[in-house]
Amino acid sequence: MAAVAAPAGAKNAPPAKVGLPRRRSVSQICPPPRRPMTLAELYPGCENERLGVARESMLQNHLIAKAELGKARRSNYTLPGYDFNYGLYLHGMDGGVPEAICHWHVMKPRIILEKEKPRDYMTTNIQAVKDGYVTAHEQNLYRKMKDFHVNVEDERRFKRTPPKVPPDMTYGRPARPSTPFFDLLQHKYGEIWMDEQRAVIKAEKAEKKQKKRRGKVYETRTCLLRKFQPPMKKEDLWRIPHFQKVGVKRAYSEWPGRGRPHSMAIRFGALLLLLLSLLLLLF
Repeated sequence: MAAVAAPAGAKNAPPAKVGLPRRRSVSQICPPPRRPMTLAELYPGCENERLGVARESMLQNHLIAKAELGKARRSNYTLPGYDFNYGLYLHGMDGGVPEAICHWHVMKPRIILEKEKPRDYMTTNIQAVKDGYVTAHEQNLYRKMKDFHVNVEDERRFKRTPPKVPPDMTYGRPARPSTPFFDLLQHKYGEIWMDEQRAVIKAEKAEKKQKKRRGKVYETRTCLLRKFQPPMKKEDLWRIPHFQKVGVKRAYSEWPGRGRPHSMAIRFGALLLLLLSLLLLLF
């Protein structure tokens, strides 16, 4: 096969641009979930083919529907169409920007009716007595002329008038005191604690000495009786009635013929036997 001749000036021509892969969109990378399968999509031999009675609800049940080979799993929930917008749609009822420029809706201030203050009979009676009105008729006339009411404070959370604050008051949290680094490095707090403990021990010792100097403590009859322990009688050990009349057994040395002379004879006989055995071995 003959080679095709390159055109003149092909060596100096720029290299051909290689087509870059096209970027995929978000919908292609993460596609929306597939819609539930319908009866119209079923075909003979598919995974979800059903014999007999078949309903749409069978294909929407995740326990019955089977996954398709080589395809993403379908969603088992019925979703609205593609033209459906999720969320809350607010209709513009305020007129938009032109109406906002022309006039502004302002909330009318709430009229709070003044609460009728109760009458202060105690102050009225005190002032009447000070002015010299003592009888009931005079006090009634005085109340009609001068009416005193109780000055009840506003119990609402946000009061109308701000509270009275001193002029030199500083708002906010107080500043944290500086850390005494020099006292920590010198173990000053440990020394203070040791001095306090020494003072406590010294005071306890002085109190004990003062108690001892008060005099000798005499024991009363009650103290002696409390400390007294009555002596216990020595009783013989209990024995079975069958063995109560049995005499005391004598020792081995007290038996007849078991004294010291008999033991000496035994030792002498043993020595004779040893001598005889030695003589037999020699001869």
